Amino acid sequence: MPDPLFENVIRKFNDVADRINLEPRVRTILSQPKNEIIVNFPVKMDDGSYRLFKGYRVQHNNVLGPYKGGFRFHEEVNLDEVKALAMLMTIKCALAGLPLGGAKGGIKFNPKSVSPAEMERITRRFVHALGANIGPFHDIPAPDVGTNAQTMDWMMDTFVNTASAGERHNLKGVVTGKSVDAGGTVGREAATGTGAVMCIEEWAHVKGLSLSGMSYAIQGFGNVGSWAAVAMARNGARLVAVNDAAGTIIDPNGIDVEALRRHVREHRTLEGFSNCALADRTAFWGVPCDIMIPAALENQIGAAEATALKCRLVAEGANGPTTPEGDAVLEKRGIEIIPDVLCNSGGVIVSYFEWLQNKTGEAWDEERVTHSLRKIINKAHREVASIAAANKIDMRSACYWKALKQIDRVYAARGIFP
Repeated sequence: MPDPLFENVIRKFNDVADRINLEPRVRTILSQPKNEIIVNFPVKMDDGSYRLFKGYRVQHNNVLGPYKGGFRFHEEVNLDEVKALAMLMTIKCALAGLPLGGAKGGIKFNPKSVSPAEMERITRRFVHALGANIGPFHDIPAPDVGTNAQTMDWMMDTFVNTASAGERHNLKGVVTGKSVDAGGTVGREAATGTGAVMCIEEWAHVKGLSLSGMSYAIQGFGNVGSWAAVAMARNGARLVAVNDAAGTIIDPNGIDVEALRRHVREHRTLEGFSNCALADRTAFWGVPCDIMIPAALENQIGAAEATALKCRLVAEGANGPTTPEGDAVLEKRGIEIIPDVLCNSGGVIVSYFEWLQNKTGEAWDEERVTHSLRKIINKAHREVASIAAANKIDMRSACYWKALKQIDRVYAARGIFP
């Protein structure tokens, strides 16, 4: 049975392809990924036993440039989910105007169930199993759910050490999202959350609103959610609800963002924070707020959640958090959406900056990274809003519209070999 996210992405793709009369041959090419790679690899565990892991890398399209997309380590990873996420990456890169294609990958396991030493061996063995299927001018992974800068450092180190001594320093760009010490860029860790808030700032600016004093809620307090909270706090906004797998914290007076960040870094969940009683997931969606930021997994806002929401804007920090049924309810209720392929594109945009720095040997400062990110993401936001208004369509459709038009133009110019 197909993964719901894959069905949702294909449905939206087909809907917009119909609207713009996408060239049939381009539609055929984009409807499926170019490559679906599955590897099964053994890893020695701490107790001396061997465990077999299943890993995926789906390369959707590379007409704009090398494949680009994250690796997620999660027990629910499956082929159709990865295919959907890879297609979203193709849309996301084209939307931002990056010379990159779309890919996604992952390993099906719970990263919380293994030790740090086992995590390193799993990561390195996965990269070795993928071999030449990734590379700095072919396919460039990055962090996603369950992975971080340390994961990327291990991946890069494994990959470069399979090359000749003279080539190793030229291959650091095989992954992005590395630690700064290992060749990463300043600003990458915060980029997805920061970029989401840049979109919210642009939305507020267009409407003549100030974020100062506004209330917001966040689902998921990992990398994306926590950095989005930092950027929202910097704008003077008030965090009134947070939800993760452990439960929900609600405080209409405001939750201390930095205190919560420290707690989650130490304990990995909301549980136990300031001795707050945890409410259930249902209570979270009904909390009155100005802005809702889903920053966890896909398919979180269905019709029921969209009906319960008491906000004016949903800013999608996660990939595919809103189902088509949820979209329809939000549109009917007049709740605006900043779609995932725009709202969470900060990560891939700054990954592109990191890749450029690795290619040229430069090291950008934080001011340059932030300025360049804001320039790209605001431009994309304005163009999408203009397309939506001119064609009387929703913002998600406008995102696909802009991206697919760009890809269509490239295929028209290049043709299809042979």
